[in-house]
Amino acid sequence: MGLAREASVAPAPLAPAGVPQRGPRANDPEARAFWAFQVPRGPSVPSVRDEAWPRSDIDRFILAALEDKGLQPVGDADPRTLVRRVAFDLTGLPPSPAMVEAYAAAPSHAALAGLVDSMLASRAFGERWGRHWLDVARYAESTGKERNYAFPEAWRYRDWVIEAVASGMPYDEFVRKQVAGDLLPASDEKERDANLVATGFLAVGPKGLNERRREQFVMDVVDEQIDVTTRAVMGVSVACARCHDHKFDPVSQRDYYALAGIFRSTQTLYGTPNDRGNRQPSALLALGQGTEREDLLPAKDPGPMGRQAGPLAARRAARRAGANGGMDPERPLPASPQTDVPHAMGVREGIPHDSPFLARGEVSQKSGRVPRGFVPALDGGEPIAIPAGASGRLQLAQWLTRPENPLTARVAANRAWMHLMGVGIVRTPDDFGFNGERPSNPALLDYLALRLQSGGWSLKGLVREIVLSRAYGLASTLDPVAHEVDPGNTLRWRHEPRRLDAESLRDAMLSVSGMLDMAPPVGSPVSSMGEGPVRRLPAGEWTEGALRKRSAYLPVVRGFVPESLELFDFAEPSLVVAQRDTTNVPAQALYLMNNPQVLGWARGMARRLLAEAGMDPRERVTLAYRLALGRQPTPRELGRALEFVREEREEGLMSADSSKGNARLADRIRAGETAWTSLAQALLASAEFRYLR
Repeated sequence: MGLAREASVAPAPLAPAGVPQRGPRANDPEARAFWAFQVPRGPSVPSVRDEAWPRSDIDRFILAALEDKGLQPVGDADPRTLVRRVAFDLTGLPPSPAMVEAYAAAPSHAALAGLVDSMLASRAFGERWGRHWLDVARYAESTGKERNYAFPEAWRYRDWVIEAVASGMPYDEFVRKQVAGDLLPASDEKERDANLVATGFLAVGPKGLNERRREQFVMDVVDEQIDVTTRAVMGVSVACARCHDHKFDPVSQRDYYALAGIFRSTQTLYGTPNDRGNRQPSALLALGQGTEREDLLPAKDPGPMGRQAGPLAARRAARRAGANGGMDPERPLPASPQTDVPHAMGVREGIPHDSPFLARGEVSQKSGRVPRGFVPALDGGEPIAIPAGASGRLQLAQWLTRPENPLTARVAANRAWMHLMGVGIVRTPDDFGFNGERPSNPALLDYLALRLQSGGWSLKGLVREIVLSRAYGLASTLDPVAHEVDPGNTLRWRHEPRRLDAESLRDAMLSVSGMLDMAPPVGSPVSSMGEGPVRRLPAGEWTEGALRKRSAYLPVVRGFVPESLELFDFAEPSLVVAQRDTTNVPAQALYLMNNPQVLGWARGMARRLLAEAGMDPRERVTLAYRLALGRQPTPRELGRALEFVREEREEGLMSADSSKGNARLADRIRAGETAWTSLAQALLASAEFRYLR
């Protein structure tokens, strides 16, 4: 995996015997002085000429940059558009008609703040923003690759992420628990189990179970863990230094193997059975059993001679563990987890040892060992020592989230801005290195990063501040003058229109149909499939056709992503994806026109309209527009919709008459439902339904 990341770049020449020192790029003063590797400093809030426009300091940064180019922002979004935008951005769901009309009747900053606070307090916020994190965590419920075994317990990590985001867990704590939750203190067994589940972050990645060589498998897992940790948290691809010094950033191959030692000293437990098709089986972590269980204790036993073994035996055991990913081979993994207690994917401490340096990344070309450590160029603080008896994961978690780390807060703040504004201040949200784009407004980015830190690392607090800014509430109107000067809207003179993502589109159709079940499920469809290879999507009552839960809970099996997600640019679950692609292809339109599930949702919406007693057709059309689009129909739209429904109903009645002589009452009811279903489907398939303005 890591071996192919820079296949187009020739490998660095082999260093002399022994462990080579870092290459010139790692020590290059210009590289070390790069903007992203400097600790954010509190920028001065700029003054602006139009003092009446800003509502917050964010607005002052935006307006100052616009005024510097002789531009000004477009007008504010209309109230109904703004409520729909806020609802989808914060919850991934459409607002209720009552919510829209209440705000439109008396729009104010205080009223908007009330709406925002209620959405931030909802579980729906955790489901929406937790899914953003699951994209970068490459969450999936199977190993992928050649064997593609199921991960029946992966859903526990998914639910932990959603709960953590919904509860407002500080972002620094959120990161630390995923990297080293098993090593953090806990007030009770429930918190301790939750911390173990959080380490699923390091376990849910793809696994090459067909790999015969244990050492190669271990190093591939380590490479994947280095990649997800550094890119998801810091926006830097340290894993590119597996085979040679990083070609673009000040990360040496030695730095890579310093981190590799940390993960080699860690046991990764992902739970695949020991059978003929799996050459790399694994156990799971047991939950709810206190600290006495054997499979929860760090594997620090020096070997068959026990704890009384001498130093020579201990060193031999450590060497054996080094070839087995921190795992002593005399302690074999069980064939399958016990079934009488709950289990989770995750990690635990192995036998601490340093990684060998691998020339060209080849496991057969070992050249000395590299002491466990971090990447000096990516952090201007004092070095953090790793105790000899520890893997270093706890210290890594502390290093990632300390105030001196220049990247973690910036990366998180930039992604929050991107999810709310459409594009990031840095438009390459998973690459803050030399190969990434420079920030369009560096001072604003540092302001947001420091606000995140000073606000107790509260993601909700940062989101609230951005959403309540005037910059967020701009209309999406195209200004020809501004477009000429800034065609990419880099300076943020208007709100960026964007299509709903796959989950929001599906959830919105379920919601307006009245069929959405907001109660979170227990477990996952994958859990019912067993622990072997996956060759199909889950069947039976858990198929997507019957599943009315939010899309965040759909099964994510590598190679078998549900059609409703895959067609609309769902994140590739084997990769760290900070920003999804947005495509517009014929298959999407065909899905909305012909898919049986979409037709079922349209029928559900029609029945919802017809269930409103006392409504005439005009009122039903109006309700349809309010449900689907969050607005009233224009007079022309109202007239056309009424004519469309009448014609569809008459056509249905004529078909019934021609086949049966005359239409019975049931036929008339059916014709009416069919007509309203056609109107509902037309609204669900419309561009306005799919896009936020």
